[in-house]
Amino acid sequence: MKLNVLRMYDDVKMPVYATDGSGCFDIFGYDMVDAGEHTETFSTGLKFEVPQGHVMLVFSRSGHGFKKDIRLANCVGVIDSDYRGELLVKLRVDNEAMGYVDTRIHERIAQAMIVPIPKVEFVDVPELSSTERGENGFGSTN
Repeated sequence: MKLNVLRMYDDVKMPVYATDGSGCFDIFGYDMVDAGEHTETFSTGLKFEVPQGHVMLVFSRSGHGFKKDIRLANCVGVIDSDYRGELLVKLRVDNEAMGYVDTRIHERIAQAMIVPIPKVEFVDVPELSSTERGENGFGSTN
């Protein structure tokens, strides 16, 4: 699959897969556009043309989470196929003792994948089929 990517500036880094087995491609920060208390918002300098019938999901980097308590502010970003604006990434430090997001420009700030999305038809029904679990919620399966 080919993914059209528009670099807004000549020195913007293109996304890359770190290894042949990587499920996600890395996204690099281009410029910090806003800093709040325990958050920083980064410009990536990238615009994506996500293929029709697909979505781009943007995730935190595992190294950020495990080593620095940093995550995406919205946990998972969803980029629809009809969006043509710049990808912005807002990072948050969950450990207030760390104080701020210690990420530099041109470093990997997030990871993303392209996923096919089925369109569903919503059917209004009088009842749902039964299952062994039924309506048992959290902890019901031990």
